[in-house]
Amino acid sequence: FPLDEAHDSDIGLNTVQSYTLDRNEHFVLAVHTNRDGGKYSELVLEKELDREKQEEVTLLLTAVDGGTPQRSGTVVIHVTVLDANDNIPVFSQDVYRVSLTENSPLDYIVVTVSATDADKGANGEVTYDFSSISDKASTVFSIDKGTGVIRVVGPVDFEERKDYEMRVQAKDGSGLASNTKVIIDITDINDNAPLIFIKSLSNPIPENVLPGTEVGIINVQDKDSEGNRQVRCSIQQNVPFKLNPSIKNYFSLITTGELDREIISDYNITITATDEGSPPLSSSKTIHLSVSDVNDNPPVFEEQSYSSYVTENNKPGSSMCSVTARDPDWRQNGTVVYSLLPSDVNGVPVSSFLSINGDTGVIHAVRAFDYEQFRSFKVHVVARDNGSPPLSSNVTVRVFITDENDNSPQILYPAPAGNSLMTEMVPKAALAGSLVSKVIAVDADSGQNAWLSYQIVKSTDPGLFTIGLHSGEIRAQRDISESDSMKQNLVISVKDNGQPSLSTTCDVYLLISDNLAEVPELKDMTYEDSSKLTSYLIIALVSVSTFFLTFIILILAVRFCRSRKPRMLFDGAVAIPSAYFPPNYAEVDGAGTLRSSYNYDAYLTTGSRTSDFKFARSYNDSTLPADQTLKKPVEPFGESIITLNNAENCDEVR
Repeated sequence: FPLDEAHDSDIGLNTVQSYTLDRNEHFVLAVHTNRDGGKYSELVLEKELDREKQEEVTLLLTAVDGGTPQRSGTVVIHVTVLDANDNIPVFSQDVYRVSLTENSPLDYIVVTVSATDADKGANGEVTYDFSSISDKASTVFSIDKGTGVIRVVGPVDFEERKDYEMRVQAKDGSGLASNTKVIIDITDINDNAPLIFIKSLSNPIPENVLPGTEVGIINVQDKDSEGNRQVRCSIQQNVPFKLNPSIKNYFSLITTGELDREIISDYNITITATDEGSPPLSSSKTIHLSVSDVNDNPPVFEEQSYSSYVTENNKPGSSMCSVTARDPDWRQNGTVVYSLLPSDVNGVPVSSFLSINGDTGVIHAVRAFDYEQFRSFKVHVVARDNGSPPLSSNVTVRVFITDENDNSPQILYPAPAGNSLMTEMVPKAALAGSLVSKVIAVDADSGQNAWLSYQIVKSTDPGLFTIGLHSGEIRAQRDISESDSMKQNLVISVKDNGQPSLSTTCDVYLLISDNLAEVPELKDMTYEDSSKLTSYLIIALVSVSTFFLTFIILILAVRFCRSRKPRMLFDGAVAIPSAYFPPNYAEVDGAGTLRSSYNYDAYLTTGSRTSDFKFARSYNDSTLPADQTLKKPVEPFGESIITLNNAENCDEVR
């Protein structure tokens, strides 16, 4: 081991000339000369070191110069001895022998083996492990690798094995190892409970088996001797089974009552065996018995009847509802298949309307429904199992079709008549609020889808007429004036209350005039979005209306004569007042209870009804004495004239 060279400031002989080392057991000093004459030294190991005896060696090195007087310098050298793995672990005993009681608890410490290693660090760290052990012993015992503690990790049974022998190895960090023997003797106690064996078992058991049928044979054994081998056997009380003793240590398991798989399909029977030891030991075993199925239950629907609501115009193939039937039987006996019972709906096979998924019971619509065609129908669904013979049941499904707003309002009046125009006349003296005409419309839908509202969307004079929102009655919004245009065109929109709403429009043509004769020419009146109406059609319309009005007035006059309380009616929806309005009016019944009497010329269309007549208001505040008679010659265009003679108590109708 080379050492550092000593330095001397002097030169020549006065510099360092030699080195000396104090005497020791392991090292000597070798001194060498450089080419330049300098001296240096080396430590030479003369005797091997043993760390376990001496971990450190201290040396004193002295350097001496050649001057006079001679001078020297010293240095202390500390030599640390490093460890070498030259020692094996040594056990404290060559053989460890201990006794262990059977059934010792898990993690119980059996014995602790110990070995030491004189080396240091990893060379002196000892670990323990089994170097030779049987498979059985390895499941019962374990050793802590760091401490050498042997513990119980499995059941210790004297009847299974009376002793265990194993070898334990101690190994240091570098692999040097030594072994020792461990012998464990097992001490016996009365620890064996009876053992239960199932020799035979009928499983599953048909649910229609008769009481008293043997379903299994049980054998009970006990490894103990003498009185500890005597065994009693029993089962719980809440099952339809019992144990009957047979030959020695054998028992028969038999049924004691009827079985029903739909009530209880499985039985867990716990068999308990108890020996006669002191204290007595017992054991138990649970056997699982299944009851096999017999097809003795028909399918049962979850509900007594089903209702399905489907909106009209539904998509063909869409699902409407589902029916579910349960069959408590098992497998194919409990597999339910659905079908429709053949029947007719309005003379059409029900299969034309519905289909059913045989596996799921989901009912589908075969075609789209129309609420206006029919609103409900019923069908019978059959649920059948796959047993032998099969059992079935049925249920009624009522299908209700709900309305959808799929019909636009239909205008009944004024009725469309091809390219012709239907014109109604309005008196020039009509006052605000006077009933001019009425739009009649219907909707094939129902509920709010059929609630109609009326609105004027376009008119010749926007402020002249108004229409009832829900009645469709067209009335004068203000008094008619001379400045108003004679020809009035109203575009009426009729809209339902559906979502989304549907609407229809119609044209109402009004002629502000007291007499058709005032019209310069009975020619076509042309409006936007309307066809022409010839004067001949106007004349024909007036003639037909007059004919029917005359007929109705005659009937009313006869009835009024009988009742002696005549009353004038006015068709507020379709009447066209004539041009004649006398200056004075006579009261109809002469009782003097009215401010003025009424005299009207009425014109009816072929679609008018008696319910359309309504009382009208007077156009003159003057009053004619009740004893006077009002007569009027026949006017052109077939006007109906009503003459009332109060003095003679008779109504004259012409």
